[in-house]
Amino acid sequence: MHLVPSRLVLLLLLAAGWSATPAFASEDAAAAPSATTGFDAALAQRVGADERGMRRYVLVILKTGPTRVPDGPDRDAMFAGHFANIERLAKAGKLAVAGPFQQDPARWRGLYVFAVEAVEEAQALTETDPVLVQGEMVAEYHPWYGSAALMLVPETHERLVAPATP
Repeated sequence: MHLVPSRLVLLLLLAAGWSATPAFASEDAAAAPSATTGFDAALAQRVGADERGMRRYVLVILKTGPTRVPDGPDRDAMFAGHFANIERLAKAGKLAVAGPFQQDPARWRGLYVFAVEAVEEAQALTETDPVLVQGEMVAEYHPWYGSAALMLVPETHERLVAPATP
């Protein structure tokens, strides 16, 4: 399936909508949503929401780059570094969403949604990503305004990952 950017943004908004429900909003009873509006001021502040429940992000589309790293230990190390970088950025609260595309004919490989105000900030965060450094992928940056609920994805995702078995 080929997603054009406007459909991708709609898909991200729909995917984030579930996490704004009160069941995921807060485990702290003092920060519980108002019974009349559902508004949770503490949660809004924690995720950086404005009065519309939105915030600024930078959407990064990762595309196939000019230099394919050959199969083998160097490629394995590059992708291990790529995934470690993703985990580091998510734990730092800078990366709301990341993931690969499925065999896209436009050569889209993956995406990042960074919780930053400006493209320059997102560029600084991707400077050390091994897939970009080695030319396996190139990045395309787009300022984006979306649901602040996306900030809840990393912590919710952690609860969904099964422990590794020895």
